[in-house]
Amino acid sequence: MNTNIIVVFPKMEEALKLRNLLKRNGFEVAAVCTSGVQALSHADALSTGIMISGYRLEDMPYFEVKQDMPTGFSMLLLASEKRLADGVEPDVMTLGMPFVISDFLDTVQMMCEACYARKEKRISKTLRTEKDNQLIDEAKKLLMVRNGLSEEEAHKYLQKCSMDSGVNVVETAGMVLTMYS
Repeated sequence: MNTNIIVVFPKMEEALKLRNLLKRNGFEVAAVCTSGVQALSHADALSTGIMISGYRLEDMPYFEVKQDMPTGFSMLLLASEKRLADGVEPDVMTLGMPFVISDFLDTVQMMCEACYARKEKRISKTLRTEKDNQLIDEAKKLLMVRNGLSEEEAHKYLQKCSMDSGVNVVETAGMVLTMYS
């Protein structure tokens, strides 16, 4: 189970210590940085993973990074107990500093497992059955004949309708077929 981990701390020496601790314990670290902009750039390139962050970075606080993170990322905030007592953003795991190393490693392991489970769920959702593919093809053919669209245009039309309605493409194809029948 290989999860992308980004360590972002305002002081590079702290970030490197965390990276070394993670590596010594079998985790792979994709990036180490000191600013939110750098961390977000790496996260965008990776699309899924875990960001381990300090409270205040070189250029912004952690919550601004959290707002702009790709949805496939989760955040572990390492901060003083006082900062954590003031409250944190929703969906942010926290660990008070100084931390017990085993607590830190257990938390990262748990987050990696959750990230892996989310990724597996997303992959299984995207796999379509042959029946689903046939339904989509029938809807495209119908759109091509009735509306004079190319196959590519019909496919884009189904995707757009799917996104606009918040329904998956297979259900959208079924609706198109029902509507024109």
